Amino acid sequence: MGNDTPEHGFTHLDAQGRARMVDVTPKESTQRRAVARARVEMEPETAAAIATGEVAKGDVLAVARIAGIQGAKRTSDLIPLCHPIMIGAARVEFELGESWIDVEAVVETFGPTGVEMEALSACSAAALTIYDMCKARDRGMTITGLGLWHKSGGRSGEWRREG
Repeated sequence: MGNDTPEHGFTHLDAQGRARMVDVTPKESTQRRAVARARVEMEPETAAAIATGEVAKGDVLAVARIAGIQGAKRTSDLIPLCHPIMIGAARVEFELGESWIDVEAVVETFGPTGVEMEALSACSAAALTIYDMCKARDRGMTITGLGLWHKSGGRSGEWRREG
C-alpha cells in the first residue's frame, strides 16, 4: 500500500486497477509552477472583431481571462481524482493572430502536489469561453494543441516540452 506508484505505473490506480486519489500527505511541499497552452482557430473576421471589441457579448478576452482563472480554482470539482489545492497565483494571457488566438495559462502554488491540471483547466476554460462568446459569428472555430508546456517543482523537478 505505501508505494505511490503501483507496478503498472499509473499513480491513480491501485494494484488491483481500481481508481484512487494519490496520497500526497508524505510529500514535501515545494514551489510548483505549470504552464499550459492552446490555440483557438477562427475566421479572420472573428479575430478582427475580438481585437476591435466588436463582439456583441462584450470584451471576449477579459471574460476568457476570468474564466481561465476560475477554471484553475475549480479543477478539483471537474477532475474527479485531483486534489483541491491552494493556488498561489493564476495568470491567463492571449496572443492574437490573423485567424487564431493563443492562450497561455500559468499557475503556481507551494504545496505537496503539482498544478499541471490547474494550468490545463485554466487554458481549457479560457479557450472554451472564447468559443462561447463568438459562436454566433463563427461556429467553425476549433480549439487545438492543448498541452502542458512546462512544469517545475516537486520530486520530478523540471520538465519542458520540446519545440
